[in-house]
Amino acid sequence: MDESSTGAVVPLAKAEMGTSSDAAAPSEAAGEPIDGGVSGSELEKELLCPICMQIIKDAFLTACGHSFCYMCIVTHLHNKNDCPCCGHYLTTNQLFPNLLLDKLLKKTSARQISKTASPVEQFRQALEQGCEVLVKELDMLLSLLAEKKRKLEQEKAERNMQILLDFLHCLRKQKADELNEIQNDLQYVKEDVNAVERHRIELYRARDRYSVKLRMLADDPSANKSRISSINKTSSGLISSSRNAFGGMASGNFQYKKLDGKAQVSSIGPQKKDGFTGLSSQHLSQSGLAVVRKKRVHAQFNDLQECYLQKRRQLVNQPCVPEERDTNVLHREGYSAGLSDFQSVLTTFTRYSRLRVIAELRHGDLFHSANIVSSIEFDRDDELFATAGVSRRIKVFDFSSVVNEPAEVHCPVLEMSTRSKLSCLSWNKFTKNHIASSDYEGIVTVWDVTTRQSVMEYEEHEKRAWSVDFSRMEPSMLVSGSDDCKVKVWCTKQEASVINIEMRANICCVKYNPGSSVHVAVGSADHHIHYYDLRNTSQPLHVFSGHRKTVSYVKFLSNNELASASTDSTLRLWDVKENLPVRTFRGHTNEKNFVGLTVTSEFIACGSETNEVFVYHKAIPKPVTWHRFSSPDLDDADEDAGSYFISAVCWKSDSPTVLAANSQGTIKVLVLAA
Repeated sequence: MDESSTGAVVPLAKAEMGTSSDAAAPSEAAGEPIDGGVSGSELEKELLCPICMQIIKDAFLTACGHSFCYMCIVTHLHNKNDCPCCGHYLTTNQLFPNLLLDKLLKKTSARQISKTASPVEQFRQALEQGCEVLVKELDMLLSLLAEKKRKLEQEKAERNMQILLDFLHCLRKQKADELNEIQNDLQYVKEDVNAVERHRIELYRARDRYSVKLRMLADDPSANKSRISSINKTSSGLISSSRNAFGGMASGNFQYKKLDGKAQVSSIGPQKKDGFTGLSSQHLSQSGLAVVRKKRVHAQFNDLQECYLQKRRQLVNQPCVPEERDTNVLHREGYSAGLSDFQSVLTTFTRYSRLRVIAELRHGDLFHSANIVSSIEFDRDDELFATAGVSRRIKVFDFSSVVNEPAEVHCPVLEMSTRSKLSCLSWNKFTKNHIASSDYEGIVTVWDVTTRQSVMEYEEHEKRAWSVDFSRMEPSMLVSGSDDCKVKVWCTKQEASVINIEMRANICCVKYNPGSSVHVAVGSADHHIHYYDLRNTSQPLHVFSGHRKTVSYVKFLSNNELASASTDSTLRLWDVKENLPVRTFRGHTNEKNFVGLTVTSEFIACGSETNEVFVYHKAIPKPVTWHRFSSPDLDDADEDAGSYFISAVCWKSDSPTVLAANSQGTIKVLVLAA
């Protein structure tokens, strides 16, 4: 009995080894009585308990010859004293263990398990059941297991080797690409070094020639007299031309330029006596400035390197085309377009290191405690600038008077009262005396600053209007955006809006493309910038995504470059022609307030909730410089200086001068300085 039970499992392991022996015979012999020509399914039916219809467990035989599970038949007899199969009278005293059936059931169960069990599991079960195994069979099994182990280890090693090889191939390709890129970059640098060296030699030679001419002029008394005479004529011309200034600014301009003219004349005097001393001191000051600029280069070397390589790679095969707007770079033959473009960036970026205050004024008055300035805008000729905010007044100041007349309180040239708090201003760049405003009641108003009266009032917006902008190409057209999720285009010749764009989120800013009368950029609370062609407003031309919070401002640096600000504390630069993101600027803090945004062709300025003004160069992601507003008049202990923030900024055209205002009502005139 033990041999037949052991022979049922171990030969399966041997068969798995692919060998045969006499030990297989008991298996076959043992299998015959069990199968007996009966199929497996029929045999399983015979082994079911008539009560629970499951394979019999702990088989017991009744006096009438039927087998049941012990627990099943005992439970039945507690309720009824008869056989469930034949109905004969039956008690628990007539139940006997069916040992033969139990063994048969165990063998059947072992066979069923062996069908699905692995050879290792079968061998383990056989050993647990006390099967006898020959030493020879164990040796064969161990040899097979050792061989199988070696095979698995080999396959595992091959897989690991393949992974390592794939990684090394990928790394080699990546490093080869990097090496190729570095070699190309190094070639660009070598070419540019040679080109710059050649041009520097030319400049040295030109300087020597100019020095010889200056010595000759210094030794010629008649030349000195004619030079002073020409300077006097130039100064008198400046004084007379200033009399034609705009409106009430004539006296201010006259005084400023007259003083400037005197300064120019007086500065020539010492040079007449000792021209070489003046040249020497100028050379020393220029040398000191060069050292400072070199320090700025080293401080921002990584960003400048990235800028250089980016421009050099993009413009590698393009010849240098001089641009009229860039008068600071001396274009010469042999310069690549990338080198020329980077030289322009390097020159403008290193030229400035700080913001210097040249004037300051207070926007607040005795009748309004709320002094937040929401918007500052220069007029068409940069002679006047207007401010507006929660004080419900538009104030127009004479820029020249603010800069040149030291006064504790600068009075505006004119004021215009409004019904509601103001959010935005926009001067008409064609009609000098027209300015548009948007307010918290959703009203868009066009004003005539000469008569101080409104020309048109548009009241279609249902909620607060955040932004308004005049078109540069079509001066009679303006666009506005509101919390009612609508963008409206107006014409000063009509009383109702001419175009209406409905969006899904609040509109925080709108801006016309300066080179087009039909393209408008819209910043929204949905974190996107929507760029529309007004000829088809069914869907935007493009949606610029990247900001993580509300887009609060959009401004155009050029026809193709758009800057945006968001309450995610970043500025972003976009290419609206190619529909691509260009750069992200970080450094300021802006999480909840409108802090202002203004741009020139090269620089971007914005406010910060740290009460600071930040200036960025469009090619460098880190700020060029920043200026913090101080709060000297905070006497009350309850006042918190940290609660103030910059609320509006505005460049003076393409000059280094910028106006900035904070939530305290302080307005500063700042200028970029070395």
